[in-house]
Amino acid sequence: MVNSIDQTLGLNTLGAKNRICAATAHEEGEKMEFQNKVVFLTGSGGGIGLAIAQALIRQNASVAMIDVKPQPDNIPEGPGQFLYLECDLTNEEMVKAAVGATIEHFGAIHHLVNVAGVLWFDKDKSGLEIDLSVWDQVFDINLKSMVHTTRHIVPHMRDAGGGAMVHFSTIQCLRGDAAPQDAYQASKAGVVAYSKSLAIQLGSVGIRSNVILPGPVASPMQARWDLDPDAAKAVADVIPLGRLGRVEDMAEACLFLLSDRAAFISGTELIVDGGLMARP
Repeated sequence: MVNSIDQTLGLNTLGAKNRICAATAHEEGEKMEFQNKVVFLTGSGGGIGLAIAQALIRQNASVAMIDVKPQPDNIPEGPGQFLYLECDLTNEEMVKAAVGATIEHFGAIHHLVNVAGVLWFDKDKSGLEIDLSVWDQVFDINLKSMVHTTRHIVPHMRDAGGGAMVHFSTIQCLRGDAAPQDAYQASKAGVVAYSKSLAIQLGSVGIRSNVILPGPVASPMQARWDLDPDAAKAVADVIPLGRLGRVEDMAEACLFLLSDRAAFISGTELIVDGGLMARP
């Protein structure tokens, strides 16, 4: 009976089978996209960084998860591997040691993702009045840490034959704010400028550098919205897609820019904000 049905449907059944096979092959290809790739990922103890680590591990990457916080519980069991290292990224010697431990453990570094950063609503104010020790701390964490990671990882990326870097900034660096967090905005603008410079410096050795500019994202950095659902809804209502961003949205964008699908993309910024910056 099965054979007679197949014969009656003819090419339609064959086409369906082919589509199923093609879809399966595509899914398997996605799972293997980062096989044999080692990713050094900062800020991976929670939020966007953890979501990126989870996505990479599911796609068979080896991930050095770097954060000042203790290891979280919800790291996937595989098929990829991870090495979790507690590290203060403002301390260059600790960064150097973390890079060395990654090389010792995995043997190479192909990709760098800089997610680590702070937004201190209670202390970050207008540059006209901010405590300058807070200004310096924010710049150390948000920007100087990126200098630390790149200067110690780029030589290993060269040794690996090239790779990709993705750095996280914010749409706030493109506009002002009635309630300014000037150290945050200025440091994140520095991330964009430094990434462009890296793209020019390193393109000839096959290293790409790009930036993601997230819009409003429901993450631990914006935990205030958990306590004020009305405020969260008010923000979501002005986003053309009608919702806040998710950490998974940022992870998908990051994996795209790391992958060979973005092989001719370097020195640019990807806005991931649900259309917010398109509004007049």
